[in-house]
Amino acid sequence: MRWIFRILAALVVAALVLVGGVLLLPGEKIAEVVLNQIRTATGREVTLEGEVKVSFYPVLGVRTGAVTIANADWSDNGPMLSAEALSIGVETAPLFSGQIRIKALELIRPDLLLERDKAGRGNWEIETGTASSGGRQFALALDHIEMRGGRVRYLDQTDGSRQAFSGLDAVLRAPDLVGPAELELAIEPAGERVVLTGTVTGLLPFVSGTAVPVTAQLRAGGGTMDFAGRATATGDAEGRLSADLPSTAAVLAALGMAGVNPPKGLGQAVRADGLVVVKAGKTLALRKATLRLDQNQLGGDVDVKFSGDRPHVTARLSAGDLDFAGLSGGDGGPGTDGWSSEVIDAGGLAAVNGQARITAKSVDLGTLKFGATDITMVLDRSRAVFSLTRLAGYGGGFGGEFVINNRNGLSVGGKLSATAVEVSALLSDLAGITRLSGKGDGAISFLGVGGSVDAIMKSLKGEGRIAMAGGKISGFDLDQLMRSGDGSGGTTIFDALAARFTMDKGNMVNDDLKMTLPGVEATGRGRIGLGARDIDYLFTPVALKGRKGKGLAFPVRIRGPWAAPRITPDLKAAIDLNLAEEKKALEDKIETKVKDKLSQELGVEVQEGENIEDALERKVEEELKKGLLKLLE
Repeated sequence: MRWIFRILAALVVAALVLVGGVLLLPGEKIAEVVLNQIRTATGREVTLEGEVKVSFYPVLGVRTGAVTIANADWSDNGPMLSAEALSIGVETAPLFSGQIRIKALELIRPDLLLERDKAGRGNWEIETGTASSGGRQFALALDHIEMRGGRVRYLDQTDGSRQAFSGLDAVLRAPDLVGPAELELAIEPAGERVVLTGTVTGLLPFVSGTAVPVTAQLRAGGGTMDFAGRATATGDAEGRLSADLPSTAAVLAALGMAGVNPPKGLGQAVRADGLVVVKAGKTLALRKATLRLDQNQLGGDVDVKFSGDRPHVTARLSAGDLDFAGLSGGDGGPGTDGWSSEVIDAGGLAAVNGQARITAKSVDLGTLKFGATDITMVLDRSRAVFSLTRLAGYGGGFGGEFVINNRNGLSVGGKLSATAVEVSALLSDLAGITRLSGKGDGAISFLGVGGSVDAIMKSLKGEGRIAMAGGKISGFDLDQLMRSGDGSGGTTIFDALAARFTMDKGNMVNDDLKMTLPGVEATGRGRIGLGARDIDYLFTPVALKGRKGKGLAFPVRIRGPWAAPRITPDLKAAIDLNLAEEKKALEDKIETKVKDKLSQELGVEVQEGENIEDALERKVEEELKKGLLKLLE
């Protein structure tokens, strides 16, 4: 048992030596060594307040009072860094030989101010000549430098922007500050942690503005962004950037931009890869990029400027087949129950400003579908203007501009023209109308307001025109109508059609339709309900050879819902148009006979300029007067 007591005695002696060594820790000296090294490395004044105490947990070392690191001499916004306390960890073994070897630094509840002056200089940049040669005096064997429970503020005097984030936690592992270093940083811009991790091959060269190899990853809202290349602490970087964002809305919410969700097809989910160049953290250029926005894949170049309240994006992109059906709020097209009432989410228009030119093999907008496309979009404060350099579709082409404005509620409008388009296919996709077919030209200016397709269609106002050099109307046989009075079924083929129209409160009104057929000319006037999806229209064909060359008109009233309108002859209008002379002669003949009968039977004489009703009224008054006089006798 003797050897057991010897071991215990040795352990006791060792413990006493260790405790004695700890009690003799030169706390003030350790703190001063660290502060001097920070002064040497940064060229900034470091101040310490309060008592320096020996600490045993979580690491062996000392704990200071409040500590501050001065800001750049051009700033008057207070210290660059302040903390309630500084914890300094030391290695135990060197203490027994009288050496002080720093193991870790921890800043307690730090307040970090990052600032740029008007010239673009950052207060974190080490000024030439202020730090010692290469900073090697600070090449301490640090396991890590740590900040917990802090706040970071960012002031940019170049554009006046200000930001502040809480929940700052950071760990820097840098055994040799001129060698490789690892960083893990977490902040909470909007209550959810955003984590940045990375490595640099040389920390002090990086901080002093030298470009060094860097890898980094940003994690936010379930998405990741990865960078591999060269970068500096001044905000310059060049390398490869890749991103995988399953939910753009979640990522933006984590970064403090909640409520922004791009429409389907414009990046509810994003995957990207390309070569990136960043300048001073202010501009980003993405080259040879591949972008997958939901189901759409594009390639090209993208430039981003980070200034003001939102980024400014300039893009030149090309694609194959693009699917933007989500822009219409569901399919957006007509159905048996009317237009879609699904709310259109256009909040994504607020995410950025910018300009993009997009070329594509085809574009599907849900309601409308187009072929080869060359479009330039300018987006400014939730208002997007699409200029149509080329837009092929429906057998022809389109030009003009289309506007989506979500600044004060959603509205859509524009001025569009169409050349040689197939009217049947266009009207079928646009309004569910399939009866009219043929090639046509047209133009329209319009404005609609509302949060759904239904609301927009019921508010449409504007004007337009259409012209067709031949075509046909299905389900309506004009020749049969004029021969038998029943024009249902069959087909009417015409040589030309032209009309102008106005729109107000979702109603299209026209009064100058002209259509020509072999031996027939037709006119039309009435209302087409774009919002209610109904029609009330008078169509009047005239057989030019009818009535011995005088022309025979046969008006037709088209009334009811688009899906099943009633087509009926308007006999009253037909009589008024075709038998006006005969009707007048018959009325005169009847009036003469009535006058003769009144004179013979009642003694009523119709005087010059007097009609029959007036004559009867006069006769009644005369008889009443006679009766009244007899009563007075």
